[in-house]
Amino acid sequence: MLRETLGAMRDLPRLQEITSVFIRHGLGDTVRRIGIANVLERAGQILHWTEGAASLRLEPAQRVRLAFEELGPTFIKLGQVLATRVDLLPPRWITEFEKLHSEVPPVPFEELLPALERALGRSPFEVFCDLETVAHGSASIAQVHRARLADGTPVVLKVRRPGIRAKIDADLRILGHIAELIESEMPDARRYRPVEIAAEFARSLERELDFTIEARHIERFAKNFAGDPYIVIPKVYPEWTSETLLVQQHMEGIPGTDHAAVEAAGLDKKILVARGAECVLKMILIDGFFHADPHPGNVFYLPGNRIVMIDYGMVGRLSAVRRRQVIDLLAGLARLEEEPMLEVLIDWAGDAYVDEAKLVSDVNELVFDYESMPLKDIRIGTLIRQFAAIVREHSIVLPSDLTLMFKAIITLEGLGRQYDPDFHITQHLTPWLQRALRQRYHPAEIVKRGRGAVTEFLGVMGSVPRDLARLLREARRGKAKVDLDLKRLDSFGRQLDRTLDRATVGILTASLVIGSSIVLTVREGPSVFGIPVLPVLGLLGYVLAFLNSLWIIYGIWRSGKQ
Repeated sequence: MLRETLGAMRDLPRLQEITSVFIRHGLGDTVRRIGIANVLERAGQILHWTEGAASLRLEPAQRVRLAFEELGPTFIKLGQVLATRVDLLPPRWITEFEKLHSEVPPVPFEELLPALERALGRSPFEVFCDLETVAHGSASIAQVHRARLADGTPVVLKVRRPGIRAKIDADLRILGHIAELIESEMPDARRYRPVEIAAEFARSLERELDFTIEARHIERFAKNFAGDPYIVIPKVYPEWTSETLLVQQHMEGIPGTDHAAVEAAGLDKKILVARGAECVLKMILIDGFFHADPHPGNVFYLPGNRIVMIDYGMVGRLSAVRRRQVIDLLAGLARLEEEPMLEVLIDWAGDAYVDEAKLVSDVNELVFDYESMPLKDIRIGTLIRQFAAIVREHSIVLPSDLTLMFKAIITLEGLGRQYDPDFHITQHLTPWLQRALRQRYHPAEIVKRGRGAVTEFLGVMGSVPRDLARLLREARRGKAKVDLDLKRLDSFGRQLDRTLDRATVGILTASLVIGSSIVLTVREGPSVFGIPVLPVLGLLGYVLAFLNSLWIIYGIWRSGKQ
């Protein structure tokens, strides 16, 4: 508790800076709703609530994007991750977050020297030849310098910026607290699971800060494409790679953003697009391990229409179970079959309530809009966005690996159409889906799944005696507990109360009928102003009994309707 308190006090200046930036960009109301202002005011921090008039003229998505850019690397990365959440955010927010870039002025090489010396154990000038002190590229987390190995091999050194780790750690702690405030203070935002997204983002950024993890990613991609002559994965030099330094082969190619240079080099754009699509679809459907951001800045072209992909910090992983679901979903999208899509969506919804009838209607409508359209006219990116809109409407939160996959496919189609207006990813998708389905039902794969199921079954059966013995031992000691989760107990109690009320009124009604009947049979009795009292009481009893009967009948009818 003391450590958390001290950490919170240490982060207060940064929290005030974040809050001030949000207020300056016209997001003061959001700060109030979340409850950050209360936290700072309790800590004695003074907030200036003056909002910039220029920012207020912008759309909310634009204001948030500008605030993220000003707040630095952690929030830029957060925006880039949110740009993949097509299941949570509408298209205008996705488009705005896609504009976030992490290009920043490079750090002077002299400031990098201490970190390089610690990583290498000696001066970098003793390890590398022709080490360039001017950065070849710079981003918010790292910057790149070119050099050569002793044998003349060209390499690039990706060096983590000094001091960035401490700043990101503080930002991640603050984001975690903000997510908890959002979940507690804004009930309408709970369905987006802000705490879960913040934790997932923290894990993703932690992996991106550790360059040894990126090196393992590169080595795995190299293994997956070892037999492909057209996909080139840069070689990693693990002997010089550490958490803060990544050394890999430098590939001199034409950037994917330079269309004129591609044409001048005589490269075939249609072939490049086709090979790029084949590469990404293989990653997703066959390997289950894919580059999550294949945008033009991360792609280079080599002679012979070969493709180089760089920057493997953000990758997606699909387990065997998830990959089977993805294949079923994409097959449903490609063939416009609603049943596979519905089954997968309901499975992803988990325990959350989903109006299945409305979901079926929405998916049917989506299929109807596209079923008469020629395959060549279907844009999978647009189809995925409409599918994501259905997901958002039904509050189905997709797993992060799926949102990365959707983002990769949409980015791939956008890149393909830049080079080839006639590019249709569905034409490339269908063969890979067929290959994945054949692989699923290959005898070897069936035997493998069967062996796994038998092993799991035997493991469960083997644990039964041990679990039973533990249960009996705890029962003898009086420590056995039975937890009952009666989710409808309150509703059952209310229903029981209503039933007893109706039974009581029914008994009273029957008593009134019987009593009134008896009273009406009495010929003589008291009178008031010459009017016999008993007949009047008998009629009044009949009227009350009639009204009670109507109340009981109405209550039973309303209960049946509910």
